[in-house]
Amino acid sequence: MQIFSSPTSSRYILALDLGTTGNRAFVFNINGEIIAQAYKELTQYYPRPGWLEHDPEEIWRDTCWVMQTAIKNAQITPSEIAALGLTVQRETCLIWDKTTGKPLHPAIVWQDRRTAPFCHQLQAQGYAQEICDRTGLVIDAYFSATKLKWLLDHCTDINLNNVLAGTIDTWILWKLTGGKVHATDHSNASRTMLMNLKTGTWDEKLLEILQIPAQILPSIQPSLGKFGVTDSTLLGAKIPITAILGDQQASLFGHGCDRPGFMKCTYGTGSFLVAHTGSEIVRSSQQLISTVAWTQLNQSNILNMGYALEGSMFTSGACIQWLRDSIKLIKTAAETEAMANQVTDTGGVYFIPAFSGLGAPHWDMSARGAFFGITASVQPQHLVRAVLEAIAYQVLEVVEAINTSCGTPMQQLTVDGGACENNFLMQFQADILGIPVARPIMRDTTVQGAAFAAGLAIGFWDDYAALVSQRKIDRIFEPNPDNHQGKANFATWKQAVKRTLAWES
Repeated sequence: MQIFSSPTSSRYILALDLGTTGNRAFVFNINGEIIAQAYKELTQYYPRPGWLEHDPEEIWRDTCWVMQTAIKNAQITPSEIAALGLTVQRETCLIWDKTTGKPLHPAIVWQDRRTAPFCHQLQAQGYAQEICDRTGLVIDAYFSATKLKWLLDHCTDINLNNVLAGTIDTWILWKLTGGKVHATDHSNASRTMLMNLKTGTWDEKLLEILQIPAQILPSIQPSLGKFGVTDSTLLGAKIPITAILGDQQASLFGHGCDRPGFMKCTYGTGSFLVAHTGSEIVRSSQQLISTVAWTQLNQSNILNMGYALEGSMFTSGACIQWLRDSIKLIKTAAETEAMANQVTDTGGVYFIPAFSGLGAPHWDMSARGAFFGITASVQPQHLVRAVLEAIAYQVLEVVEAINTSCGTPMQQLTVDGGACENNFLMQFQADILGIPVARPIMRDTTVQGAAFAAGLAIGFWDDYAALVSQRKIDRIFEPNPDNHQGKANFATWKQAVKRTLAWES
């Protein structure tokens, strides 16, 4: 592990978690405990059906605010911070003018489906296998490459010699360093559909196919390593930035899943099941994606690449947000647990959470969300329960695919993310999986992973295993062997899924 010296007075780690629905900052002490935090919700823009955008300037303003507020809440000075770790929503991307520092278009969010027609075109041209071989990914609008091409095609009258591109980590790193560093890490780069999974570099053939000029892309660096320092005018001190990770990889790191057989699922805006596969790339016949877990330089300055298999489910917690904000069936997310427990089943209702198409294992960009089985006797509680059960069924589909691909059945599921707070959902998940579901006390494992990575990279901590062993479990949900109905209904739910596939065809 590469070590960087830090002032002896530095006693804290600052970690940023820039997510899909909000931006957060946390301050960790030497014991790996959170002593302060701040949060700002992020505005979601829906210019057309299937499109979703974020304002990069808002993300930057909120980043500054949450950093300053968390430091103030911690009652410390910026000079006491040893390092900063950054974790972000992964495939969201943008382009900006490197002279003015102004975005040339709103950021296109990972859930956005506007480039689905171009993805179909790439598939029709026979590129699916080649792109999978080179990147470990399937051709889908989820990933950054087609978004970047769309931005380049639709932002007219731009001088490519003055344009920079990147995912949110690249944008925020550039801003944090006062425009001095244009870089990303391997975990985020592996989600662009432009990085060669074997070499860890931008793939020239893919850049040619997608007509994306190499000079606008950031350099790719190890996930744990020195990315630069914050501009002193931001916080009043130059803080080393020593870790950048995609959000799901940060969660994997925070859970201590650093070798084969260790897996986790994050129930956030989407659900993401990730299994570490070691230093070897594991290919799946079940339409799971092969990706980078994280990278770092060893003592001999040789890059260690860690890989993972992932099942990405685009819509999970977003379903609950939809129940609250769009159709106003609930006032708070917490209500869903009580409502689901008020009924013994869904009343024959099945929900398909395909607001942004379906991810693993279907990868259907045209699929759309739907309720099936509604009758006059259906109550709001049935609809809410159907939504929660659908979140769990999606995970079951991917767990089955993971078990098939890895050969060794999963023995336990470790969870995090906002929706894991729902006891009904977690118990139902354990019942249909037939294995325990472990929920740690520390729910913010994503930001915890970013903090641990940043601290380890700078020598603030020196024992990864000891750090993660301190994590305490809040509750283990044991499967109920008598809950046969949940498993039986899974087959019917899968039939409902088939009815939503290829919606546009």
